[in-house]
Amino acid sequence: MLSFHSCGCWRVSTSRAFQFQFQFQTSPSSSLFLSATSNTFRSVTASAASGSAGDSDYDGERNLNFSGARLEETVDSKIGSGKLRLDNWISSRINGISRARVQSSIKAGLVHVNGRVIDKVSFNVKAGDEIKCTIAELQKLRAVPENIPLDIVYEDEHVLVINKPAHMVVHPAPGNTSGTLVNGILHHCNLPNVEFSKEEALSDTEDSDEEFNSYDSLASSCEGLHSRLSMASIRPGIVHRLDKGTSGLLVVAKDEHSHMKLSEQFKQRTIKRVYVSITAGVPAPVAGRVEVPVGRDLNNRLRMTAVAGPNNSRKARHAASRYKVIEILAGGSCSLVEWKLETGRTHQIRAHAKYLGVPLLGDEVYGGTKNMVLSLLRPRTSTSLHSKIIKMVSGLDRPCLHALTLGFQHPRTGEQVHFSCEPPADFDEILSQLRRIGSERVSISKRSNL
Repeated sequence: MLSFHSCGCWRVSTSRAFQFQFQFQTSPSSSLFLSATSNTFRSVTASAASGSAGDSDYDGERNLNFSGARLEETVDSKIGSGKLRLDNWISSRINGISRARVQSSIKAGLVHVNGRVIDKVSFNVKAGDEIKCTIAELQKLRAVPENIPLDIVYEDEHVLVINKPAHMVVHPAPGNTSGTLVNGILHHCNLPNVEFSKEEALSDTEDSDEEFNSYDSLASSCEGLHSRLSMASIRPGIVHRLDKGTSGLLVVAKDEHSHMKLSEQFKQRTIKRVYVSITAGVPAPVAGRVEVPVGRDLNNRLRMTAVAGPNNSRKARHAASRYKVIEILAGGSCSLVEWKLETGRTHQIRAHAKYLGVPLLGDEVYGGTKNMVLSLLRPRTSTSLHSKIIKMVSGLDRPCLHALTLGFQHPRTGEQVHFSCEPPADFDEILSQLRRIGSERVSISKRSNL
């Protein structure tokens, strides 16, 4: 059987999968690195030919600030006679700005239609309308230090490795400005309040495992920080992030040098990351590599999708994941799967699992719904267990995905460090119940022969 061990760090990896030796290490906390990205004001005139004022920031491509960007354009006759809202039309002409940001610009009186100020977001535009729009300034979100218990796996002067619990958001976001990992880190490192722009912050449905690009940044110490808040958007040195529902290991940089070095490792794909999940069904073959681009789902902005084929109209980005089935559970209705990421796209594992036809248990967004899981389990279990199955499935409140191991080159010492942390109680309880129904360990030879 697969056995998990307590959190910790080890220096020499063993040859057997999931068999680890740990040496737990801690050290006093130190000042956390703060990355400051200055707010540049851009004046952009979008043309009918391009229809774009920049690239989207949703997937970590670029961190553009469109404050002051201008759109002056006549509505094309191709829109037809149907109704078209003003906010939707502007959003379609300036790519990379959320509709909420466009709506706030309209409400602030920064949009003119045929020379008249229009502050109603649902105003219907028609062919021939002359529209002038100025994008409003980014509104700030304030993150304050909070005494939130953090499961710290490793800490020294330069890096902080944390075991993030499920349901914790990494960054403050509109409607969710407290209780985040950043709030807890600020308190742990004795740092003052910091501010985020809404565009930089992630909503609680858009946390992701996407690694942060290494933006131009300046190290900011606590001294003189407040005087710079009005000139810069501040965010702690988070190098990558995990979905709200995903538990497991995450590394934080404490200084500019460490942030740069870790960001380079993510960019070069030398960071070692291993995840474990429980899937609805067993992928076929039981081991393989998925190399399918991942992009935003045009029908659901909260979801990504694996886009196969040569036509990449959704701006999908290259994504590759390696997987192998460790254990077949409950008569083949579920499986314990290990994932190794070659890239780190938003919701990559969840999108690739759905592409393989085996969504994660508890992943309502990607198809691992309660009804779907019950439809798989009931035919393979005796009626005497149905009540227990229903109780177990009804308790699923997040995707069964855990960031099990994390390895990287220490940004200061150059030493290869590796960390591992066992899945939390909710994951372990579901796994145990599925094993009681039935368990079949997948041999290495069976995987290697495929």
